[in-house]
Amino acid sequence: MNSYDVGDVVRCSGAFANSAGAAVDPTAVLCKVRKPDGTITTLTYGVDGALVKAAVGSYYTDVNATEAGIWAYRFYSTGTGQAAGETSFRVRESSF
Repeated sequence: MNSYDVGDVVRCSGAFANSAGAAVDPTAVLCKVRKPDGTITTLTYGVDGALVKAAVGSYYTDVNATEAGIWAYRFYSTGTGQAAGETSFRVRESSF
């Protein structure tokens, strides 16, 4: 699990590919981010400017790590190219 400090900006990425392994843009791409306090934010590509397409099949959002604890994020898609994946990262408490 990657570790960061409170105040870091963490790039959270998701990639989508077809069964042959070629990058594909799904019909709809979404990302959920869960803060350590349980608050969940859902972003939709094309609606929320914070969810960015970097290249075909490659998307990201930059998360402002405002509190210590375990953060989780999930990229998922619907329609053509439907897929899902999630991971988490730790944000260390500041000594100051």
